[in-house]
This record gives sequence, structure tokens and C-alpha cells, in this order.
Amino acid sequence: MIEWFTAVQVAVACIAGVLCIVLGLAGRVPSDLTMGAVALVELLLVAQLVVTIIAPVVGNEPTGSLAEFYIYLISALILPLAGGFWALVERNRWSTVILGAVCLAIAVMVYRMGQIWFVQGT
Repeated sequence: MIEWFTAVQVAVACIAGVLCIVLGLAGRVPSDLTMGAVALVELLLVAQLVVTIIAPVVGNEPTGSLAEFYIYLISALILPLAGGFWALVERNRWSTVILGAVCLAIAVMVYRMGQIWFVQGT
């Protein structure tokens, strides 16, 4: 895992989350903007998956439980897909708010993944 990339992921997920919540509470249904923001968060998570598969091979070992880390990562990878599916099936303002909640949950999960990788002792 790369520290600066983790910070970028948290920032992007927070921005996307706040954007979706504000637009949802303003009455906007899911649009290309909100779905694109969630897709960007998902794309960064896929990149994180690739980085964390390669990182231990090149000597960047986690200090915490690798199993716990991957449980967080796989769960975070599933959330945008589920939220995006819901938003496409039920197109109303609350679906947009749910997309925002998904992004904020991912921000917390990525922050926790950083703690597991860099801070937590075994």
C-alpha cells in the first residue's frame, strides 16, 4: 500500500460522498455526474487492489493482519457496485444520497486499511 495513494483515495471518496449527498438532498436523481464520481472511487479501489497484491512482493509488508486488510478491501470493492445497481434500479433522490453514503463509508474503510497496513502491530 502506498501512503499518498491512500490519502488521495480518502480525499476523492469524501469529495464524491459530499457531492452525492448534497445533490441528493437537493432533489437530483442519479446522473452521469454522481455515477461517475462513484465509478472513480471504484476505479481507485481496483488500483488499490493491484497495488496491494504487488506491494508485499517488493518488500512493502503490512504491519497488521493481511486477512483483515483484504476483508476491508473486498467489502469496499463491492459497495460501489451494489450502490450503483440500486441507484440505477430505483432512480430517486434517495438513491443519490445512498451513493454519497457509500462513498463516505469507503473513505472510512480505506482510512482503516491504511491503519492496518502502516500502523497496527501484529
